[in-house]
Amino acid sequence: ECWNPLKLKYQLRNVRERLAKNLVDKGICSTEKQNFFLFDMTTHPLNDNVHKVKLIKKLQDSVLSRWPNDPRRMDRRILALIYLAHASDVLENAFTSLSDEDYEVAMKHVR
Repeated sequence: ECWNPLKLKYQLRNVRERLAKNLVDKGICSTEKQNFFLFDMTTHPLNDNVHKVKLIKKLQDSVLSRWPNDPRRMDRRILALIYLAHASDVLENAFTSLSDEDYEVAMKHVR
């Protein structure tokens, strides 16, 4: 692959498609075609919420109970998950089940 900044949107699309394909291959998601007015869109709904609940719990635990004072000591995969969830604006949705205190602590840690 080429990392030409002018073709970044194509590279991101390929990454999204590869991730979706891997999740479908693992049985976490399925592939469906849905009609949104004039456009047919490929969607990838979850087969069951077990994996989603586990991932949200892992994210909450890592931000609350297992939060290190030094981010360099944190597991890189968890750190990448936190960063991607924050950049995608889905991190607040993962923290909705927390109490108000825990929510504030979690948001303070990720900022």
